[in-house]
Amino acid sequence: MKKIALSLAAAGLASTALCAEGITLEALTVTSSPLHSTELNAADSVEVYTAEEIEKAHVQSLYEFITLQTSLFALPSYGNPMAQRLDLHGYGIENGYQNIVVTLNGHRLNNVDMVPQLLSAIAPDDIERLEIVKGGGIVLGGDGASAGAIHIVTRNDNTKEVSFYGGLYGTYDAAFRVGHSDDLLTVSASGEAYHTAGTRHIDAAQNRDEQQLANGTFDLALTPGELFEFRLGAQASRIDAAYGSTLTQSEFNDDPAQPGAFPAPAYQQYDADVFTTGLTLFPTADLSVSLDTSVEKKKSVYDLPAWLYQSVANYDYHTAALALDYTYGGLQLSLGGTLFDGSRNSGATAFAIASETTKKNSAAYALAQYRTGDHTFKAGYRYETVGYDYSDATQSLTRSETLHGIEAGYNLRLSPERSLFVSYAHAYQAPDVDRFFNRDFSGVVTFNGFIDPMTSDTVTAGYTAVTAANKFKLSAYYAALENEIYYYSDPAYIASVNTNIDRSHKVGVDLFEQWKVTERFALSLNYNYAQARIDKEVQNGEDFGGNDLPGVSPHTVKAALTILPTDALSFTLSHTYRSQAYAMNDFGNSFAQKQRAFNSTDVLLNYDTVSYTLFAKINNMFNNPNGLWVQDDAIYPVNFTATAIAGLTLRY
Repeated sequence: MKKIALSLAAAGLASTALCAEGITLEALTVTSSPLHSTELNAADSVEVYTAEEIEKAHVQSLYEFITLQTSLFALPSYGNPMAQRLDLHGYGIENGYQNIVVTLNGHRLNNVDMVPQLLSAIAPDDIERLEIVKGGGIVLGGDGASAGAIHIVTRNDNTKEVSFYGGLYGTYDAAFRVGHSDDLLTVSASGEAYHTAGTRHIDAAQNRDEQQLANGTFDLALTPGELFEFRLGAQASRIDAAYGSTLTQSEFNDDPAQPGAFPAPAYQQYDADVFTTGLTLFPTADLSVSLDTSVEKKKSVYDLPAWLYQSVANYDYHTAALALDYTYGGLQLSLGGTLFDGSRNSGATAFAIASETTKKNSAAYALAQYRTGDHTFKAGYRYETVGYDYSDATQSLTRSETLHGIEAGYNLRLSPERSLFVSYAHAYQAPDVDRFFNRDFSGVVTFNGFIDPMTSDTVTAGYTAVTAANKFKLSAYYAALENEIYYYSDPAYIASVNTNIDRSHKVGVDLFEQWKVTERFALSLNYNYAQARIDKEVQNGEDFGGNDLPGVSPHTVKAALTILPTDALSFTLSHTYRSQAYAMNDFGNSFAQKQRAFNSTDVLLNYDTVSYTLFAKINNMFNNPNGLWVQDDAIYPVNFTATAIAGLTLRY
């Protein structure tokens, strides 16, 4: 309790930038947002983080920024730090990421299977804005936006900079960004190379969990006149990660850096290439018509020791989106449609025959917002069909679903600095293609059977106040779910299956406080309470009704103390705390071991000038032994030791 009290008094955001006005929500597409809102007049619960805040945090990945700075939380997916799982509003570490739609300049990053959104492929310094819509986003985001949506917008300015950092455990990173923007042409290119030798031993030979990545981007926008804009973009990522298997409780307590008595390290190579094109026509000053397309090619090679599991998958995604945006006085209207065709070709292995699985989404939507005086009204509807096809040498299977999304909201501006809002969303999550299959104890993959989509009804109400020295947000939500998707892990490894929870609900509170005490002293606090309860579900003779959803921590606290001794020098002490929870597979709430509370105390020193920035950072300075508990004596060590980096950014 002493450590928690300290974190509440002096811990959270690394940025010292406090805003006197609401921050305008940026585009969900490359060009413009269909609904122009600020934090103060939005009819949703929103968080907005600027390029300055992200840059000043000096994080090694976007996952780190999300975990330490926002109301979301991220943990490595079964030990893989390059592909982490997101949790928001009590949907849990296991499946929360599938209930969040993530877009990059309007392009969806969600996958057709259980691979998480690849946020490690996005360099933090490339981001102009990070916007989080909590409890909403289904009309524009579509399939999977049940907990909310994350919209990432990259920079398109005249920035020219290079950055370097190095640190403990053979960690280093080099990145560059070059941009040019004028009335006719906006063009930018960036690149990043990252490597770490790893903090943990993963096998008997004492090899470490080494990771490396290389990212590159190119974006171009041409506006020869006032009638149209043409866009072109490309992104390439190459990721190579090694990570260790689980430890028993005694092994974890003894030394979380050890490989364990029965090491089974995993290796994943992940290559991704994305190509985007877009065209926007401006027939009048109040009307725009946009068409955006993308092609995404990915390959994942996943390898455990040959006697455990191997897989090779090639992904091919094609997307098209059409949008018409119209503004007339206080009315803003957006009409559009999206098409998605995603396929995964899995090669033959010792555990499965070669197969092809596709998921196709087609959707149309209408979203309107009307603002009159101090009142803002929002309403929208989305119609979406989802089709599945699976084929191998022995069978061919199909399935289709029709889904409906609804959003409604109201904002009352109490004063120029204060507002109230209430929102409602009916959202859905169609199953990913992995949910139709199961791998038995020997590793053999078999058809599991089609399962139902999840639907949710979420009501959120909140209060926002923004002054020159203080930003305060408070919101509460309630979500009722039907057919929440989960994996039942049979302790006997016989009846394990992907299936649905009949009924469940989630309730919670989000609190954000940022206080500029003086010109040299600032405090911030981000607190989230979440309770996720199973109302009705019986599986394999076990009645889970009344149990807590495993992997959901009731309390998360992120807070910070920032001091500016001079105009250029800043010091930030921050702490992140996440309370204990039931282990990820503990749907019966009966395991002997629970998910241990997460604690990390970080220190950041920053010296910032117009032409360069020097920084040094220590993460988890007190060596808190954090981990991900899957079940009894199955623990993945996570952020369990202190790490440190120091670096330099040069601007031209």
